[in-house]
Amino acid sequence: MAQGSNSLWRDIRDAVAGAERDYTSEPLSRAILLLAVPMVLEMCMESLFGIVNIFWVARLGEHAVAGVGLTETMLTVLYAVAMGVGMATTAMVARRTGEKDPDGAAVAAVQAIILGLFLSLLTAVPGILYSSNLLRLIGGEPIVVESTHRYTAIMLGSSPSIMLLFLMNAIFRGAGDAAIAMRVLWAANLLNMVLDPCLIYGLGPFPELGITGASVATSISRSFGVVLQLIVLFRGRGRVAVTWAQVRVDFAILRRLSRISATGMLQFLIAHASWVGLVTVIAKSGSAALAGYTIAIRVIVFTLLPSWGLANAAATLVGQNLGAREPDRAEQAVWRTGLYNMCFLGLVGLACILFPEPMIRFFSTEPDVVRYGAQCLRIISYGYVFYAYGMVMVQALNGAGDTVTPTIVNLACYWMFQIPLAWFLAIHLQFGAVGAFWAVPAAESVLAVVGVMVFRRGRWKKQAI
Repeated sequence: MAQGSNSLWRDIRDAVAGAERDYTSEPLSRAILLLAVPMVLEMCMESLFGIVNIFWVARLGEHAVAGVGLTETMLTVLYAVAMGVGMATTAMVARRTGEKDPDGAAVAAVQAIILGLFLSLLTAVPGILYSSNLLRLIGGEPIVVESTHRYTAIMLGSSPSIMLLFLMNAIFRGAGDAAIAMRVLWAANLLNMVLDPCLIYGLGPFPELGITGASVATSISRSFGVVLQLIVLFRGRGRVAVTWAQVRVDFAILRRLSRISATGMLQFLIAHASWVGLVTVIAKSGSAALAGYTIAIRVIVFTLLPSWGLANAAATLVGQNLGAREPDRAEQAVWRTGLYNMCFLGLVGLACILFPEPMIRFFSTEPDVVRYGAQCLRIISYGYVFYAYGMVMVQALNGAGDTVTPTIVNLACYWMFQIPLAWFLAIHLQFGAVGAFWAVPAAESVLAVVGVMVFRRGRWKKQAI
């Protein structure tokens, strides 16, 4: 027993330290652990930006929280694009890594950065110029628009740093360098934790910027993380080493990456844009409902992102093992990761169901906000066991380079099922925001069942990228 415990802690230490391993030959359970631990910690750090922001902003009142929620809703479009390109990048870098082609992995990484920079400008420019109009468009009340439009302009204007943070971590994950991605986000989050209260409340020599200070702090911190990533890439400290000679447009690879990314972006846009539709339904119940939902979603994202870390580990293992011509090992990795994820999320979901109010009160003590937030957290947590398998199956298909199938599944489950169900329950049956909350676990559970059925068919094993 003691020997097994010591072995486990040694593996966890190696995972955090980033010990170099061949994930196509390492014992499967150990390979999952070595990849999943830093990926889980990375995902926790990514969500921590939002958690820290909402913790400090919540003290400014429900209108400030509602403004952050509306801005995050718009940023989901950028997140969807970044995740789509990042997913394609991880698949391509993982495949080249499995083929033992480091030069090909480096060239793919450069093309991903070029593509990401171009796409981020499509969000940054309109966000800076039309922040107030965008807030009104998705249902922001006049007082919310007036008090938060600068926050929105800065957050959307910082799209390039958000995009690059996602993409370069996707590069590291694909190569099996998950520990580097984790450390970058640790550093960026530590800086954000210091800057957030200083710039919001004017502590020490810093100006008091209110809610605008949260956006300035987050933008500076993310940019700092990007600088660290570039240093690692160009100094060759990871498994993907980029030289200046490789910084050029390779149209053949860029076209291939763009093709895979296009359906990947559509896949995540369909999923994330459905949250925009959901927010417009919830907003009809007022600022308290929207603020409660915003806080609950931050808690939910924080609890789900470790599971996304496990799902990302499955995607990397699928990509690298397909590159090494080991499709059966890739399949075993997915089923085993799904089981681990189910055990983890089952426990997390139980905690959220039993104790939602204390979690929401950590961010706000306003009675209506706590009531809506607790209802949202409890209801959505009922579907956690289903989410566990759904996200692993979808990411496994993405890791194989099959982005079309998950896109079709997302379209059917979110836009043909979740949004109509939310409208029917909230508006037609007059259940209000609570009705919209119930549509989420219903849709995610259907997605999980469909995802398992599609994965078992096995067509992803023949995907070429």
